[in-house]
Amino acid sequence: MTKLWQKDKHHLHDNVQKKIEAFTVGSDKTWDLYLAEFDVQGSLAHAAMLESVGLLTREEFAQLEVGLKEISTSISEGNFVIEDGVEDVHSQIEILLTRHQGEVGKKIHSGRSRNDQALLDIKLYTRYEIKVISSKVKALFESLIHLSERYKDVLLPGYTHMQIAMPSSFGLWFGAYAESLSDDLEMLIAAYKVANKNPLGSGAGYGSSFPLNRQMTTEWLQFESMNYNVVYAQMTRGKSEKITAMALAGIAATLSRFSMDVCLYMNQNFGFISFPDELTMGSSIMPHKKNPDVFELIRAKCNRIQALPNELTLLTNNLPSGYHRDMQLTKECLFPAIIELKNCLEILVLMLESIIVNEDILSEDKYQNLFTVEAVNRLVLSGIPFREAYKTIGLQVESGTFHSPTTVVHVHDGSIGQLCNDKIREAFLVKMDQLH
Repeated sequence: MTKLWQKDKHHLHDNVQKKIEAFTVGSDKTWDLYLAEFDVQGSLAHAAMLESVGLLTREEFAQLEVGLKEISTSISEGNFVIEDGVEDVHSQIEILLTRHQGEVGKKIHSGRSRNDQALLDIKLYTRYEIKVISSKVKALFESLIHLSERYKDVLLPGYTHMQIAMPSSFGLWFGAYAESLSDDLEMLIAAYKVANKNPLGSGAGYGSSFPLNRQMTTEWLQFESMNYNVVYAQMTRGKSEKITAMALAGIAATLSRFSMDVCLYMNQNFGFISFPDELTMGSSIMPHKKNPDVFELIRAKCNRIQALPNELTLLTNNLPSGYHRDMQLTKECLFPAIIELKNCLEILVLMLESIIVNEDILSEDKYQNLFTVEAVNRLVLSGIPFREAYKTIGLQVESGTFHSPTTVVHVHDGSIGQLCNDKIREAFLVKMDQLH
């Protein structure tokens, strides 16, 4: 295996060495492919900085720029691979530069360690993916707000303790999850801010004696600022991944809870919503089944994502300062979760396009008691003390003589509902601006 750090050949038995190499590399090469484009970006910024401080000539930088752009093209076209025997994406890109541009390729690593190189790649990747996720969250948010406004006047039974409680509406139900996503953006913004600091130039965690211009690479890569303390820069490896995981877990919790509601509301004993047959799954022996498999899988996948912060905590907890190989495993924890959450957001938007709302739920007798609070309130408004009104309606319920008011006041009128959604949308868009 090609190792840029290796000075001479090891004398271990070949089989032993291959096993050690396979164990230490693990699945890293698979996940490193997600970092390839960001490694090129970081390398280009670093090379430009080296030229500015005199560690590369203008001609050498021009050569490296051509080589890096060629590699970038191969990545975008899907032709980039980490070759057999090459340790990681960083090694592959440096090998390609040297292969195509000659000895100048060996100069690009001046003033840089694989530690700050890998940390930079992960921060650039995380920053990019947070923006992608926020865009998918926005699509779901708009879908929920649209449904909230469309069905704002369609009543829905509210439940506490899984018992019939008070009237709600589909407008409130859809809108509640839209506002939940708005709160989830708070955590996503925090993760973005942590990722949006430049660690390049921290080296292996102890800086460099070269006259590096870290401000230049910070501006080149469009970071908001840098990790100033070089020791702390390395300490952010694992920390930034965990904070990102917390943000993903917040969104996942919203999706999981909504999916649970959908599974419940599709149940025939509720019958609040349904979906076209082609979006549900059948049974191998029960011909009547219309199972909410998509939502069950969203629930399961998002519950697994909610475990991610704890997994990263256990992986990185109690490590001293400085880099440790344990950090390599953060990629195989975080990257699949990012992919999974994006898929869940996309499929949920797709499913909501075809949701069918039952607009006549409350006509069933079992929902009579849903309006006891309304009846109590009307007695109070007529001048009866609340405790007396409560007792009067309670006795009617016990004796089976309670009847819902002949005219039911809606949960909220159109103007209040519209104002509610307008405020939620306004707050959401302000947060989106901070991510874009």
